[in-house]
Amino acid sequence: MKPFIRFFFRTLRIVLGPVMLLKERLSRPAALVRSADRQAEVDSQCKDLVLYQFKTCPFCIKVRHEMHRLSLPIVRLDAQHDTLNRTALLQGSGAAKVPCLRITSANGSVHWLTESGAIIDHLRGRFAV
Repeated sequence: MKPFIRFFFRTLRIVLGPVMLLKERLSRPAALVRSADRQAEVDSQCKDLVLYQFKTCPFCIKVRHEMHRLSLPIVRLDAQHDTLNRTALLQGSGAAKVPCLRITSANGSVHWLTESGAIIDHLRGRFAV
């Protein structure tokens, strides 16, 4: 019975994954337009941020939508298929839970946000106009 259940969910992921990614692409919100100077400042601030994600995770898609809406070039790392990224996520945040935003402050300290709502609130508070 257990192999059948695994097969069912694996097939479900294979079928629904591309549909979810297509929906993400087609339903992207309009990107925020800033002046060139302000966008350059935002780009430099985003160098201290890294999003650990799974490509087809609905909560990760939600965060990526907000990143696109706010025009944020945040580095995205695959924590599902890349073992180095998954290990870094486990060591840093303590769990393989995505989405997870790694925030490195100016003094070098690292803070990890693991809830999509908290990540979106942080991005809006820091980068919304």
